[in-house]
Formats: sequence, structure tokens, C-alpha cells
Amino acid sequence: MPVVVLVSGSGTLLQALLDAAADPAYGVRVAAVGADRSCEGLERAERAGIPTFVVAPGEYADRAAWDVALAECVAQAAPRFVVTAGFMRILGPATLGLVPVVNTHPALLPSFPGAHGVRDALAYGVKVTGTTCHVVDAGVDTGPIIEQRVVTVEDDDTEESLHERIKVQERQLLVDVVRRLAREGFAVEGRRVRLGRA
Repeated sequence: MPVVVLVSGSGTLLQALLDAAADPAYGVRVAAVGADRSCEGLERAERAGIPTFVVAPGEYADRAAWDVALAECVAQAAPRFVVTAGFMRILGPATLGLVPVVNTHPALLPSFPGAHGVRDALAYGVKVTGTTCHVVDAGVDTGPIIEQRVVTVEDDDTEESLHERIKVQERQLLVDVVRRLAREGFAVEGRRVRLGRA
């Protein structure tokens, strides 16, 4: 099943998907990798022989025009769904209207949404945090939750040490969820994501 992955940074989540997809039994093909700027994630895709594209927001008159251009690039790869893997842009209606979009977040949503989920959880003093895989909607980390994994917060954790442990779970979670979505199908019913329904 073809998917498009969107990245903005180092591409470690993307690499986890590429490694998994190298096994034909995984059932997913990364059809294209897109970004909002040049980044290491694009280099990972190019090394793997996967088509890439860049849609830089600064080259468009406004967010709406950028979103339309992004949607056009995504559509060319004809994915079943899109995975945002460290993609640091809010998607608009043109892209969200194409196919479902799946994202991971380094906190247990709905707690600690936004760009600083790890820092915010640590500052709040929670004893557990983790990672969430969810369907993207028009809000910021507000979409229906697919699956979550818990990570214990240690007394001596820094933002960096906690984030590294979350990233390990985040990569495993994303690989598992993408495989299940591709193999079993899914449907979004209100706030619930039902696996096993195409």
C-alpha cells in the first residue's frame, strides 16, 4: 500500500518506516517523501531511492496557496494515507481533504499538545508520559487517537533524556500503527479510529 511521508528534520521516524518497508511482508511502500525545506529526512529518502519533493511556505503568497501546492504534490503519489513524521507545519483543508493523515506526538494526548510536549510534561511534574499516534484534523494535536504508548518519567530526567526514551517508543508505535492501518484498514467514527474497517 503506498503512503507519503512528510518530514521537516532529521528523519529518524522516516528511517524507522523505511527500514520496516524494506521487508515486503510489511505491506507498505513509501511512495514519496515531502518536506517544507531541505533537511536530512529528504537525504534519507534519496539514499533509499524514493522520490522527494519540497514545498517551501516562503515561496507562496499565503498558507492556503502553500497547502494547495502541497496537496498537489502529495496527490501525484496516489497514497492511501499520509504520515507526518516530524513535519512541523499545520496542514490545511486541501491536504487534509485528500486522504487521511497520521501523526505521532511525544506526549499522551490530549495532554501537552503542541511543539513542546516533552518539556511541558516534564515541567508539569507528571509521573508518566509517552507518545500518541493520531489522525490529523484541523486543530493542533486534536485529532482522533489511534494508539498510545506510555513512558515512565524518572526523577533525574532532563528534557533530552526523556525525549530520547519517548523517541524509541514513538518509532516502534509508528511502524506498528502504519502496518496495521495498511493491512487491516480503518475508519474514523467521531473521536474513535476503528481498525479492521476499510
